[in-house]
Amino acid sequence: MIFKVGDNFLHEFILSKDIYNGFLDTFKDKNPMHVNYNFALDHGYSDIVMHGNILNGFISYFIGELLPAKNVVILSQEIKFNNPVYLNDTLSFYGTIFEIYESVGVINFNYKFINQKNNTVAKGRIQIKKIK
Repeated sequence: MIFKVGDNFLHEFILSKDIYNGFLDTFKDKNPMHVNYNFALDHGYSDIVMHGNILNGFISYFIGELLPAKNVVILSQEIKFNNPVYLNDTLSFYGTIFEIYESVGVINFNYKFINQKNNTVAKGRIQIKKIK
């Protein structure tokens, strides 16, 4: 296997207007927290809050495009949201392999997203499987 415990991965994502609009156009989630500035302010946020599931798209990109092996699939992923994400935030994705089960081709990662203010906005685990 080309992976080893302790391998670290880093990638930067920018939550651009195109990504935001693409999510809105595709999934039609127009909850006022995500589209109404005054509503978000009235509820204690400094701007409209980006959809948390956009981060799941970044995870998919990480697994599908950034890993050195392409013959993998996601078995499970967990995400815990710690802080809001706003339009044009720069998010650093940090992933670390903490377990490998070579006999069944399973690799477990811990990950976190940290914004440009050095706040952890989300963290969790991803489990992938190497396929033939």
